[in-house]
Amino acid sequence: MKLPWFLPEDHDVIGLLRAQAAVTIEGLEALLGWASTGDIGEADRVRVLEHEADDRKREVRAALTESFTTPLDAEDLYTMSERLDAVMNGAKDAVREAEVMGIPPDEHVREMAELLLEGVQRLDDAFGRLTRQGAKEHGPATEAADAAIKAQRRLEHVYRDAASALIEVDDLRVVMGTRELYRRISRISDEVVEVAERVWYATVKEG
Repeated sequence: MKLPWFLPEDHDVIGLLRAQAAVTIEGLEALLGWASTGDIGEADRVRVLEHEADDRKREVRAALTESFTTPLDAEDLYTMSERLDAVMNGAKDAVREAEVMGIPPDEHVREMAELLLEGVQRLDDAFGRLTRQGAKEHGPATEAADAAIKAQRRLEHVYRDAASALIEVDDLRVVMGTRELYRRISRISDEVVEVAERVWYATVKEG
């Protein structure tokens, strides 16, 4: 008697990655709320959503492990998820460090938080446009990834202007604390760029 073959189930990995992006967007909306008002409730929401983002990342990882096939190389999808998780980790750490140092967010932090949010929204657009059809169908995904990178380039300009403005501040404690907060947000921006560049890398490989 011939035994049937049982293949692993394919999961909607892109859908799960977008679910992780949705939580990350919520987290960055909370970060922007905190940066705009200093509201501790928004800071607490960042922390809660960071834990939810961890759960979504684990779901992506499990789906990659269990799926027989994936729409893109599994390593690329894993890296996108892992770097996206680093964005939320960085948001949580930025809020925590600001609280520990007693440094409230200012207008520069608000503007940078707004650009982080825009970047992840564009990444979500890119994820939604990834397909199985090869490089010709990936153009919209890479365009969205480019838009995410452009938002982060604008963030770099805000960061430089903000750091330069600290020359006018006399309180060394405030200068050091604020500069570290700016740097922390700039490092989050680097993670957004890494995700966008991985979208490019993955789609080029598919072509």
